[in-house]
Amino acid sequence: MRLTEFDDLFAMAVRRVEPVTPTHARLHLTGGTGLSATVRDLTARETECCSFFDFTVTPETAGEGETVVLDVEVPAQYANVLDALTLRASAVAAGQTP
Repeated sequence: MRLTEFDDLFAMAVRRVEPVTPTHARLHLTGGTGLSATVRDLTARETECCSFFDFTVTPETAGEGETVVLDVEVPAQYANVLDALTLRASAVAAGQTP
């Protein structure tokens, strides 16, 4: 179920996916009011399931709606999981089927 929620978020809000290091990625999101709360809720639930994820949600100033930077960090042994997540986010944001 969360996979569908992440895909919906990626499709609607992800504007850029920035791999920082093999264990750290940064997603730039833009959306309507409530985006920050949605991202916080979804990442909190994901952390309950997969505690190796470390999500940092940083709201930024936007003209209308909300802009959020989502930093995702994982331990080295989960770098492949982060890579799959960033590839999926990029594909879904571009309108492609992952």
